[in-house]
Amino acid sequence: MDRRSSLEMCFDVLEVIDKGTHKPSKIMFATNLSYASRCRTLETLVNSDFIREEKRKKSKRYYIAKKGKNALLNRMKSLEGLLKAL
Repeated sequence: MDRRSSLEMCFDVLEVIDKGTHKPSKIMFATNLSYASRCRTLETLVNSDFIREEKRKKSKRYYIAKKGKNALLNRMKSLEGLLKAL
């Protein structure tokens, strides 16, 4: 089985958050990431402004930002173009 690249993990996380999963543990399970991978990926996406982090009393929630939404749309368009070329 092939391993996912960091880019693929980032897109997986963006897709899950875009579909309404906002809690870190739920994101981890939905994307099949380890705890360490989830932490790195979320940190990368927050620092790159693809997602935003909201801190609550004892927890965090993640929401997709405009930049993240645009990245998902561009990925879908490129995949659609690829399929049409086949």
